[in-house]
Amino acid sequence: MTVLIYIIILVLLIELARGGRELFIRRLAGIDALDEAVGRATEMGKPVLYLCGMSDLGDVSTIAAINILSGVAKKVGLYQSKLIMPCRDPMVMTVTQEVVKEAYLSIGRPEAYREEDIYYTTYDQFPYVASVDGIMLREKPATNIYMGYYYAESLILAETGSMSGAIQIAGTDAITQLPFFVVACDYTIIGEELYAASAYISRDPKLVGSIKGQDYMKFVLAVYLALGIMLAVLQKIIPDWSFLKMLGNLF
Repeated sequence: MTVLIYIIILVLLIELARGGRELFIRRLAGIDALDEAVGRATEMGKPVLYLCGMSDLGDVSTIAAINILSGVAKKVGLYQSKLIMPCRDPMVMTVTQEVVKEAYLSIGRPEAYREEDIYYTTYDQFPYVASVDGIMLREKPATNIYMGYYYAESLILAETGSMSGAIQIAGTDAITQLPFFVVACDYTIIGEELYAASAYISRDPKLVGSIKGQDYMKFVLAVYLALGIMLAVLQKIIPDWSFLKMLGNLF
């Protein structure tokens, strides 16, 4: 029954979003920080370094990172700054090249796109991290943005970026790596906030409807749980009340 209610809510909200209904998603502080960080890079005349994580296109966090990349690329294009992206996965590289090209085209600056700024390095984990660290120390980007899924390399990347003097923004759903990003980065988008940020920036109806559907379902489950606990307590206090027993069977 719960699954059926969730599906109905999800489909309804997606259809409302497709129909043009403006569904509210709270603007996260990390999104404001993205705008500020790109502006800082422009003022300093230095590039923005963007990473999409260590997973492939089959990972939802990578898709979220690519959606956020589109918004970042538009800001970079508007401010006439430079975006560099060393990629670990060749498929992710191909998709991000098209996303950035489309972002520049949408703001009327197709000439700002440089294919050589989005390139493949290596698929191996720590050689990739070493190459990115080298880029940080040579290019001295003013802003480092880490979005997507990360493993043990998270602290290595964030420490190097911090030592280079860059402002750093991270967003990941890798729970084990969040403490390292929180400590070493200026702003951190935590867990499901990554998906919310992706929906907010892309305004894709499926994403917006899904986020709103999850929020409503969490509220319904919280109410359901609270009522269940209250009934369980009342049944202990008034064990002979048949009405409470009948309600308790519903939970």
